[in-house]
Amino acid sequence: MKHAYLILAHHEYPVLTRLIQALDDPRNTIFIHFDKKIKELPQLETIHSDLHILRERTDVRWGDISVVEAEYKLFEKAVAVDEFAYYHLLSGVDMPLKSQDEIHDFFNQNQRKEFIGYSTYDYRYEVDRKVNRFHLFPEDFRPAPGGMPFVRRLVRFFALKIQYMLRYRRNSGIDFKKGTQWVSLTHDFIKYTISKKDEVLTMYRNTFCSDEIFIHTLCWNSVFKDRIFNPDHEGKGCMRMIGWKDGVLYDWENKDYDALIQSEYLFARKFNSKNIELVNRILNRIL
Repeated sequence: MKHAYLILAHHEYPVLTRLIQALDDPRNTIFIHFDKKIKELPQLETIHSDLHILRERTDVRWGDISVVEAEYKLFEKAVAVDEFAYYHLLSGVDMPLKSQDEIHDFFNQNQRKEFIGYSTYDYRYEVDRKVNRFHLFPEDFRPAPGGMPFVRRLVRFFALKIQYMLRYRRNSGIDFKKGTQWVSLTHDFIKYTISKKDEVLTMYRNTFCSDEIFIHTLCWNSVFKDRIFNPDHEGKGCMRMIGWKDGVLYDWENKDYDALIQSEYLFARKFNSKNIELVNRILNRIL
């Protein structure tokens, strides 16, 4: 079985370099989308895997539809190159926790399953705010220095308040689902997702954090729902160990090595160059 690794990257190149080393296997093809804001790209090489650096890039803004657009660029490029059994969406600060033999064996044993991590808490109000309302200036969700972004955020805040007062809702009648952005998907479902591209980009434009919603919603409301691996556990659903601490995404540290290696998960995030020793230890173990 051939696998495609689709990577969204924009920083932490020491981690990215080691991620590429970990994925470098003749059964894999690697695709990387670098944020368009990046002017100098790192030098990356593989020995066994084909490596594709996307030339057409998106200016990715946190929380904005541009994240979804970048994902679609990866999906479309990979499908144009070959037909893969699985397409793994990773960030540039992820690492596999198992060897490629173990990862391929796992997916061989679970063929035709969609690995999507669904949130299990009550997120109805959160989803209502994110996708049932019209968000102005979505490219400025992340705080930025200077007066204009602040003014835009203020205008957006009051625009949302007015929508609640007027009971305005968009995208009604859809059973929205959410969870972690990072997934492992079959060729059939990737093709289905691509076929829905225009609909997705129209529906989620001027929404908030649609990258955590659109795939989950597409799959849940389609014939692929029965192929979801585990809808009852966000981590096991996508086989990714994602660290959270007090509601904030946690960077794994050297002290977490045993917990990471002993876990059942195939991938983990996120890592940083300050704790590169941890990344090196994982890499040495799985190669």
